[in-house]
Amino acid sequence: MAENPMLKFVKIPRGMPKKRAAEDRTEDFGEIYSDFIMSKAEEQASRCSQCGVPYCQTHCPLHNNIPDWLRLTAEGRLREAYEISQATNTFPEICGRICPQDRLCEGNCVIEKSGHGTVTIGSVEKYITDTAWEQGWVQPIQPSEERGQSVGIIGAGPGGLATADVLRRAGVKVTVYDRYDRAGGLLTYGIPGFKLEKDIVMQRVAQLQDGGVEIISNCMVGVDISFDDIRAKHDAVVIATGVYKSRDLQVTGSDADGIVKAIDYLIASNKHGFGDDVPEFNDGSLNANGKKVIVIGGGDTAMDCVRTAVRQGATSVKCLYRRDRENMPGSLRETQNAEEEGVEFVWLTAPKGFSGTPVTGVNVQKMRLGLPDATGRQFPEVIEGADYFESADLVIKALGFEPEDLPTLWGTDGLEVTRWGTIRADYETGRTSVPGVYAVGDIVRGASLVVWAIRDGRDCAAAVLEQLDTLGVIAAE
Repeated sequence: MAENPMLKFVKIPRGMPKKRAAEDRTEDFGEIYSDFIMSKAEEQASRCSQCGVPYCQTHCPLHNNIPDWLRLTAEGRLREAYEISQATNTFPEICGRICPQDRLCEGNCVIEKSGHGTVTIGSVEKYITDTAWEQGWVQPIQPSEERGQSVGIIGAGPGGLATADVLRRAGVKVTVYDRYDRAGGLLTYGIPGFKLEKDIVMQRVAQLQDGGVEIISNCMVGVDISFDDIRAKHDAVVIATGVYKSRDLQVTGSDADGIVKAIDYLIASNKHGFGDDVPEFNDGSLNANGKKVIVIGGGDTAMDCVRTAVRQGATSVKCLYRRDRENMPGSLRETQNAEEEGVEFVWLTAPKGFSGTPVTGVNVQKMRLGLPDATGRQFPEVIEGADYFESADLVIKALGFEPEDLPTLWGTDGLEVTRWGTIRADYETGRTSVPGVYAVGDIVRGASLVVWAIRDGRDCAAAVLEQLDTLGVIAAE
């Protein structure tokens, strides 16, 4: 009888791809994990217990069929594993790199709960799709027929591109309007290369364009083209702008030179990585080289900033966060990577004000955790009389993002928003208060995960196709 290729978690320990040494990886913006080789991918996939109720799949926003593609990988049937993987995920090579698996699929793995160490789902997913690209299995979209209908999508981030992919496969003509000079949104300009190398994003964008998706870059809706004009040109419109308005600090000196927004800092770094001429990077305004850097915030954007500053040659990098390690919103894996690279985390601290212009430092107040807030997390309270001063040449505010006031910016009536400024839309279909207009991703959810934007885009595309089918029947009559 042939040996069962699965259930090997009792004798094979959990293994991650080899991580580059901190002193090496901080010299460049390359990804920090090496690739699995085939035998290692098969070995780690074979640790899956093939449980009857796969919690990994349940806790994945896309409900990826993880047990099946792990089994196929363990059996060496990699092309079939890729077909299963891409059936539910538009960008598996991206999710394999940047999803917080420790909070989603891997964090809910049954064998992790039993003490054997989780299956390295993300690394296997990355390996499967990278191999698919290398072997030429990923082909341009080729619809079986053209529908003669068109959809305009505003925003070329993960939500907009996922929507475009599904619609184009169904034969819909798709035009994507984006504010930047390259598609990808935060995948391109927000997330640093050491987490997601940019050729990975660009090859997916090229695949969509080769399949007939039109991308109009450097296009600001409300300036270069009106929202009403886009509606008039298409049978349906999908808003996928994301949220780009940075939250700010209302403390003394917060407008001083040398205090910058995280999004501006990361965009400048990524543009420089593309080889673009970035004046604010060149003159040092958005460059940490030779500076004492303080990053304020505890989310994944803050982790991106501190690790970028290290690579740019900062003399020191500190992260101030008002809660403790256990209560920070960012990935614990990213925090560990940052600490390995020399970042100092100063827990239970918050800025009281800033000194100097240009900034010379942060007046810091110490905090303690009190009663839970509305989210259930303990609310930070100031410890009176415990203030101190931290020197800094560059302060980066990574406090999260809020939606822009799209109805005002676009001069459109009837587009309802919530009290938080996000577009009011049905979570399953993306339908908004305006007929024929949909919205997906962060502009509906608020700042969230890439995988949720992909899920929203795919669900919305299905709803748009239903509407287009209805329009087709009416036209035929």
